Amino acid sequence: MNGTGNTGAPLLEARGVTRVFGKGNAAVVALKGATLSVSQGRLIALKGRSGSGKTTLLNMMAALDSPTEGAIFYSGRDGGKMTDRQKNEMRKREIGLIFQSFALVPYMTAYENVDFGLRIAGIPATERKKLAEQALAFVGLASRMHHMPAELSGGEQQRTAIARAIAHKPRLILADEPTAELDSRMGKQVMQVFRELVRLEGIAIVMTTHDPHIMELVDDVYALEDGRIGSASSREA
Repeated sequence: MNGTGNTGAPLLEARGVTRVFGKGNAAVVALKGATLSVSQGRLIALKGRSGSGKTTLLNMMAALDSPTEGAIFYSGRDGGKMTDRQKNEMRKREIGLIFQSFALVPYMTAYENVDFGLRIAGIPATERKKLAEQALAFVGLASRMHHMPAELSGGEQQRTAIARAIAHKPRLILADEPTAELDSRMGKQVMQVFRELVRLEGIAIVMTTHDPHIMELVDDVYALEDGRIGSASSREA
């Protein structure tokens, strides 16, 4: 699905990212000089207690928010120098977003949800059918694509959300607690899809989680503590 090659630079790099909300005595420091490099074909987990800054960092990686200090680079491009329009276009083409709550449109079928995401991304109608069907087949929902979300299990709904996130062939997926609403069996199904995306498509995935069982299935785990990112623990030598 993903034919984009590696440019040599990391797909995403956060350099000394600090994020402060509010001012003066009311200021809240969510991140303090966080640094992280994301390479193609890696499945990365960010762990940390509630309020540690995981979602704040993920939002900035998605160019939905901007650092107070520091910078985020996308294949060597400084996000701080991009216009809002350029950021929006980058998200449409290069980044897939997956949310804890699935965020499916309830009155649309699985296929229509994926097609809707492609329309938002500006994909021509002539390409959308093939891309939507390919994405749904990849996540194992070829036979369920014409069912409404209410007719799907929690795992199937999250796999529909994954299909929507990958249908436009992004290079990077950002997922906020994607297995939190699922039982362990369904969570493992979702992680299996993630591993296949990394192995077969070379996509990089950064996900937040607090589940130790999920952390055993990723390539690298980074801990967020007091707004900073600690050293990675890895499954590989």
